[in-house]
Amino acid sequence: LPQAKDLSHLFVPTFRIHQKSPFKAVMGTPTLDMINMAGGVPHPSTFPLEQVQATVRAPSHAAPGRTGTLSLERTQANGSTESLNELLQYNDGRGMASYCRFLRQFTEQAHAPPYADWDVVASCGNTDSIAKAVSLFCQQGDHIIVEQYSFPGALSNLVFAKVKPVPVAMDIEGVDPVALDSLCSSWTGATPLRAIYVIPTGQNPTGATMSLARRKALYAVAQKHDLVIIEDDPYYFLQLGPMPETQDTTATDMNKLSLVPSLLSLDTDGRVIRLDSFSKILAPNLRCGWITAPAYIQDRMQILNESTILQPSGLTQGVISRLLNDTWGIEGWIEHLNALRAAYAARRNLFVTLARKHLAGLATFTVPTAGMFLWMRVDLGDAATDATAMPRLLDAMKKGGVMMAPDMPFRVANAAAAAAPERYLRAAFALAETDMFEPALERLARAIASIRGSELQDTQSVACAEPIETTAPAPIAVNSST
Repeated sequence: LPQAKDLSHLFVPTFRIHQKSPFKAVMGTPTLDMINMAGGVPHPSTFPLEQVQATVRAPSHAAPGRTGTLSLERTQANGSTESLNELLQYNDGRGMASYCRFLRQFTEQAHAPPYADWDVVASCGNTDSIAKAVSLFCQQGDHIIVEQYSFPGALSNLVFAKVKPVPVAMDIEGVDPVALDSLCSSWTGATPLRAIYVIPTGQNPTGATMSLARRKALYAVAQKHDLVIIEDDPYYFLQLGPMPETQDTTATDMNKLSLVPSLLSLDTDGRVIRLDSFSKILAPNLRCGWITAPAYIQDRMQILNESTILQPSGLTQGVISRLLNDTWGIEGWIEHLNALRAAYAARRNLFVTLARKHLAGLATFTVPTAGMFLWMRVDLGDAATDATAMPRLLDAMKKGGVMMAPDMPFRVANAAAAAAPERYLRAAFALAETDMFEPALERLARAIASIRGSELQDTQSVACAEPIETTAPAPIAVNSST
């Protein structure tokens, strides 16, 4: 395989010269025969944890009751995983060796990056990774291209960094490459556009998933205009496939369903910085993920880690490493991912079926093929152009006992978006119990009808609903904090 192209000319000036930590630059790396008295490192005998043990479920949800035991011992290696003394000690900004070793193996199997010198670095999840990736290519006053609706955590990162988002138009597949090409070709900003931030699979908030053809077109535009692509892909392994044509709301066999290739898998240049997270596919507060990029970029990521988080919790990395390397193995991990996809596909199928039943004439949507979100365009009738309509709808929803996320926090501000009468809601079908789906949608239908006035009171979806309750019931949160 070829080496990645050198795109270091796109770095902000701070990162164009590779600099090690000043302390490490002076001290170098200790050898085994040295008496090391240089670092402020505690003695491992002072660590109070003697053993960490956990009971873990079998990788498939289809096998209830099957469990195994995961343990980490203090002084001896735990299978492929380091000892507790090593996991609890200071380490470098790359991540624990066993953790990164598994992720290299998995990345090769899942994406097969088409250049030779790629590597992985441990992260504390994608929100932290976004900030670091952006800081390599954008400084205060610069601009970065983002989807016209985007992840609020990423947008907040840009605000704090004083980097200005430039929205690019989207359709049902995500970023429109023609619009992206036009935007880059007509750009007249004081500094050049150097990067685009995208969520290509199960996009947050729209649920859009780029086809392979769309990904290739996006990559070609990035090559033409010399853009780095920050591929934020926490929902990649939650690809759900199409809705069944029958009324059956169960999931299809995920083992027979292939994944749309990632942008990383198309990256012949080494211009994709891919961000992965365990938040949606293992557990959010493990606060662990990984970044995949060319080695020279990872050298900078290591510096950024060592100046902020150092690396994710060694204990958490150890638990994940022990689980994936030794307890489940790569085959068990893939079985777990397929079980997740099947579970979320069944939820998606049921929620969409009920949304079609209760929101006919009130909202329209495209069925998502990945992720956790149904993005609904709400038809507010004559009230659509009223600036108070959306706040009143949210108030009616709260009083009616249902929560969904409005479009405002996701919308990248520009004149066209501000003037558009379209209003959207994002419903997350991952958290609420499935027996709450129908009452949630009934409550939403009543709230929309109340804003529209009486014009849809005779439609089936509203006529079959109960009158609006005078006291607010317990809220059903069909929502997500991210």
